[in-house]
Amino acid sequence: MVSGGACGRRRVHIHEKPAGQHCRLRCLLCLLRLLLSREPKMNWASFYAVISGVNRHSTGIGRIWLSVLFIFRILVLVVAAESVWGDEKSGFTCNTQQPGCNSVCYDHFFPISHIRLWALQLILVSTPALLVAMHVAHRRHVDKRLYKLSGRSNPKDLEQIKTQKMQISGALWWTYVISLMFRIILEVTFMYLFYMIYPGYKMIRLVKCDSYPCPNTVDCFVSRPTEKTVFTVFMLAVSGVCILLNIAEFAVFGTFQQRPQAPHGPHMGPTWDPSWAPPFSV
Repeated sequence: MVSGGACGRRRVHIHEKPAGQHCRLRCLLCLLRLLLSREPKMNWASFYAVISGVNRHSTGIGRIWLSVLFIFRILVLVVAAESVWGDEKSGFTCNTQQPGCNSVCYDHFFPISHIRLWALQLILVSTPALLVAMHVAHRRHVDKRLYKLSGRSNPKDLEQIKTQKMQISGALWWTYVISLMFRIILEVTFMYLFYMIYPGYKMIRLVKCDSYPCPNTVDCFVSRPTEKTVFTVFMLAVSGVCILLNIAEFAVFGTFQQRPQAPHGPHMGPTWDPSWAPPFSV
């Protein structure tokens, strides 16, 4: 598994690739290393390295969402939640010595671990934000190519194109809005999954299990149920806050309507009417 630091330091020497494509290749490489890892535990440093680059391509509300994601979800999951659920299988005991009964009852009550479900949720919820970063990198690559085709090659101008803020307009506006929609849908979907798997979002102390090969209805006991309930409610509450932030950002974008003007700039596409444009750029 390559850590986030290594992913950030390692340079892929593809000199013939433009800067925009180079940036996208590095981003995709880090993401593939993260998703294809076979380590039993999540390497959150790699995840942070991948998603933290999206922060510079976010609006004000988007940066708040990323801060909540990192501080109240990833940090809590790494520091506390993983240790709380570390004994979920070994601490799950049933009052029978029948071989296989414990495992079957555990699988019935915990069809998927909270930690793995939260990890999957964080990856899927964060992935749409990468679309915006890739779109911005593509637009900057197009700007630089058009600038060079015009016969100009001032290094300062090329550097300015690379670092300039981009107005959220045209296709980038749609990319940003679609990413917000996917975030909201995924957050709501996972909250519904938690409710279906664990009704009431509560961890009960005693589980009645009569699945084969248990000889009869046996009593199984969950370790630290109150502590796990507190963490579950906290993580779901933070997920609800993230949904509200995404809805607020979506509402702000929906308030302003795009008004086409004459072609402007290297994109030769629609831009925002200054009288209607929101104060957002990436």
